[in-house]
Amino acid sequence: MQTSERKIIRPRTTDENIWLETSANVSIPEAPTSSFQYQMLDTEAAVGRAMFDELVQYAASKDGDIVIVLLGGRGAQAMYKIISDLAKTSEIDDLLGRLHAFTQDALAPMRMNNGLSFVRDFERLLGDDFFKKVKSFTPMQTETDDIEGEFISYLEKLDALGGIDIFLLGFGPEAEAASHLCYIKPGSGARFNDVGGIIPISSSILEHHINKFKVGGSKVSNADEEECRGATHILTLGPAMILGAKKIVQSIVDASTAPAKKPSFARFISEEIATDESEREKQLDENPGLWIRLHPNVRSFVLPDLF
Repeated sequence: MQTSERKIIRPRTTDENIWLETSANVSIPEAPTSSFQYQMLDTEAAVGRAMFDELVQYAASKDGDIVIVLLGGRGAQAMYKIISDLAKTSEIDDLLGRLHAFTQDALAPMRMNNGLSFVRDFERLLGDDFFKKVKSFTPMQTETDDIEGEFISYLEKLDALGGIDIFLLGFGPEAEAASHLCYIKPGSGARFNDVGGIIPISSSILEHHINKFKVGGSKVSNADEEECRGATHILTLGPAMILGAKKIVQSIVDASTAPAKKPSFARFISEEIATDESEREKQLDENPGLWIRLHPNVRSFVLPDLF
């Protein structure tokens, strides 16, 4: 299926995972030559303000529309509160009117109005005025008999809009101090030219997802949680979307409620990335959090409880 005259998206199966790879002329980036830089701030509110400032500064540097991919869960909640409050006024109407907002992952199959869906969480956090004023909002569809086709349509829209300007990312812990970005799990076979993945759900992902939504204040009924625990797959953007974004803004604010992030982040910032390409690909599959270290334009904001 074509996303433009130049690009074709084709499925590739690795074990039980379906990865959607692009035919675009891309290659795995070289190993970074410098250490990963992050900024430690004192509070979640300060992280939210810093993230919002990144969006405002980016918007000031670019004409026309801006494509952002939203982070689910706690990572950007303080930023969303700022945006929600300002959206009730006319102060950022020009900015909102330029925004095309996309979600970055979804559980399937699941009703879109489930309290544990990313869409419902964004509605709660960003408020009605935000959705009335943005140029478009595009979630991943999870109420469909054709998950792969709907996902490709979603990726086609992203491509037609010129790709991602700002990709908001978090950081997820995995066993043996590995990590994930989006929901690219260790050993899932994701490659540098994969734009998306449809991967079987694991109990650890479900528990992490449900816990972070509850901690973040989402209203979750017993029926919502039961349906969520019945989800079989997760849809996730792939490494090609991370590497292709013009800017990445990362936030890690919840190590106090997810303490496994501490050893995972310590390994993430200390691990030496291989210069040999085949070794580097193997390393990235074993510890997918490292994909972000191959990106040249990252702003990472963390809290002291990560250390």
